[in-house]
Amino acid sequence: MIQDLKNEDIINKVGGRFRLTALIQKRWKQLMMGARPLIEPGRMTPMEIAIREIIEGKIAYNDAEDGGGEQDA
Repeated sequence: MIQDLKNEDIINKVGGRFRLTALIQKRWKQLMMGARPLIEPGRMTPMEIAIREIIEGKIAYNDAEDGGGEQDA
């Protein structure tokens, strides 16, 4: 799962490593606060769910609010 984040396609998809990190952190926090996963979580941790959602294109970084990554479902 974490190995997938080393793929330059994923990094470029969200606009860079910083944005990828911000998006993962924001989505992880949402999941920890009770947000419903956008994928079938199985036995994944909230961090793994956030990463998988990004890889599958379920969420993306929103440039409209430059204070951090926003979820676009």
